[in-house]
Amino acid sequence: MGQAVATLVEQQDDLSLAGIWARGEDLDALLNEADVLIDFSLPEATGDVLQAASRCDVPLVCGVSGLDEAQLSAISDASKSLAVVYDRNMSLGVAVLERCVAAAAAALGADFNVQIDEVHHVHKKDAPSGTALKLGEAIAAVRNDLDSGSIRYEVERRDEVPGDHAVTMASATERLTFGHSVTTRVVFAEGAVRAARWVAGQQPGYYSMQDVLFGVD
Repeated sequence: MGQAVATLVEQQDDLSLAGIWARGEDLDALLNEADVLIDFSLPEATGDVLQAASRCDVPLVCGVSGLDEAQLSAISDASKSLAVVYDRNMSLGVAVLERCVAAAAAALGADFNVQIDEVHHVHKKDAPSGTALKLGEAIAAVRNDLDSGSIRYEVERRDEVPGDHAVTMASATERLTFGHSVTTRVVFAEGAVRAARWVAGQQPGYYSMQDVLFGVD
């Protein structure tokens, strides 16, 4: 993913690539030449990345998946003095989907059952996916169903599918379905670059792709 971000940045007229960091290298030296840091590394590197971004006062866009509660808490702590965009899915389309399903769930109410279907490649270990859970949480929040207990998840791991998600809301008389499909993982790089442009001008805070696309509430 890092190479995809680098390639995309180099294609932009208004952006330039300060460098690509690898574990064991001096991240502070790289950040001294950067306006924004985009992190798609591994959970094991999250602590080092956060500390360096905070030391150098460089806004951070983090798309690392599989973070635990302690790491998410560390991001929240860093955001008190640093502008941070963190999201489990950097896709622009998923951000729009999240907004749409939340609005639909709020309007339809609890009489509609919700099912979230997701298909990913056979190498993906977490199930349901972070994106499926993210969509479920958005729906649960507007329905005051804090444990998402009324939402059903269906999971499939098949071939090399980058990621398909479908959210179905159904009553006894009608059915409404929202869907999103990824054809290439470059979409995550595209979202991260858009987030990087946006976060460069923000005050310290903990932001998501919802904020990037729709503004801060």
